[in-house]
Amino acid sequence: MLTINLFNGLVYGTLLIVMCSGLALIYGLRRVVNFAHGSLYMLGAYIGYSVAAHADFWVALFVAPAVMAAIGVVLDRYGFRLLQDRDPLTVVLVTFGLLLVIEDFVQTVWGKSNLSLATPDALNFAVNLFGTQVPAYRIGVIVVGAAVALGLSLWLRFSRYGLFVRAASTDPTTTSMQGVNTDALSAGVVGLGTALAGLAGVVSAPFMSLSPSMSADVIIDSFVVVVIGGLGSLAGAFIAAMVLGMVQAVGAVYLPDASVLLPFVLMVAILIWRPAGFAGSRT
Repeated sequence: MLTINLFNGLVYGTLLIVMCSGLALIYGLRRVVNFAHGSLYMLGAYIGYSVAAHADFWVALFVAPAVMAAIGVVLDRYGFRLLQDRDPLTVVLVTFGLLLVIEDFVQTVWGKSNLSLATPDALNFAVNLFGTQVPAYRIGVIVVGAAVALGLSLWLRFSRYGLFVRAASTDPTTTSMQGVNTDALSAGVVGLGTALAGLAGVVSAPFMSLSPSMSADVIIDSFVVVVIGGLGSLAGAFIAAMVLGMVQAVGAVYLPDASVLLPFVLMVAILIWRPAGFAGSRT
């Protein structure tokens, strides 16, 4: 029982890595706390569902994030760019309003009923893991999360574009003075962050039911991860996502009645010990 829960915690942790990477990147560049990020995750899942219904899951895995990337660029141009210098209350109200608009759009197009996306045949089997049978698809989710974490880390550390992102997240004014188009840079990063939310939605669809309320199920955990990891810190988000996944997995076994509260207890404990989070606020 504990083994399967730890495995599920690892799966959920890697899913949060994909989800929270986008949230951390958007905050790092635009300094906008995007409360609509969960609804973008949901929209990506529904777009993936529709694409898979007309093609297959593997096509949806690429098409849905691409569509979400385009949506992210539009949101940055007509939303986040205008919000980055506004007071926090305005940001909260606008992004929360965006969340409601996306939820209403999803209900209008796909309805209020729960939907499900079939597991792709190539991964629809069980694997023996330390004497416990686990779905191969969930191992695939872990691989996707690890690939995203590794790819983003290498991109930020070794690519020229990644250098610009790190510089702009620290001092956008000086970066702009050095000849970097920070608005175009931020639009690209918001598009990438939104694409990652869509990717998380598609990846989660075969083992989590699709519903207009699914954004609420993940956005709270995502903000807990970003806060305890350090606002805007990608490395901190990776660590926090895995810690939160494991805490929830162990809590489901030993403290089932209090498992819902554990993310908040973890957040309070981390912030008392280290107010800036695991990795501070650097990207």
